[in-house]
Amino acid sequence: MEIKQINLKLPQNLVEAAEDYAKKFGFRNIQELAASSMREKIFAEREVSENIFADEGLLAQNWLSEEDNQAWKDL
Repeated sequence: MEIKQINLKLPQNLVEAAEDYAKKFGFRNIQELAASSMREKIFAEREVSENIFADEGLLAQNWLSEEDNQAWKDL
C-alpha cells in the first residue's frame, strides 16, 4: 500500500483542541487523530460486504503499522 503525506491548514484554536483531544484519548499526535477520524468517517459510511471482512490478508494490507494496531485495539 502506498502512503501519501498531506498538509492541512487549520485555525490555531482547532489545532489546540485537537492536540488536547489527542492527548486525552491516547493518540500520539494530531496526525494520528486525523487519520483515525478519516478512517472512521469514510468506512462508517461505506457499505462493505462481509466477504471483505472475512479476508484477513486484505485487512492486513490496510494496517499501516503496529502503532495503528494499538490505536484501534479497543474498538
